[in-house]
Amino acid sequence: MTDLNKSNNTDHTNSANEQPLNEFVNNVNSQQVSIKAWSQKLLVVILCIASFYGGWKSYESNMVNECTANGGQMIEGKKTMICQLP
Repeated sequence: MTDLNKSNNTDHTNSANEQPLNEFVNNVNSQQVSIKAWSQKLLVVILCIASFYGGWKSYESNMVNECTANGGQMIEGKKTMICQLP
């Protein structure tokens, strides 16, 4: 009979200990989700910047190719590149 009482007391003690553990796990999970959300936002920003830079360089390259195809020569200005035709 005492063995049953001990097992019952142990069950109550374990269930009481599981609640703080569950709260801790839930708190850790919410922090992981928050960190994941920020890392995804950062990744999106980096990809947007890389995409913009790649598009800009592609545009410059196309303009240089068009200029040279028409017999011109690119001259670098202070802030712009100018196509000088003969």
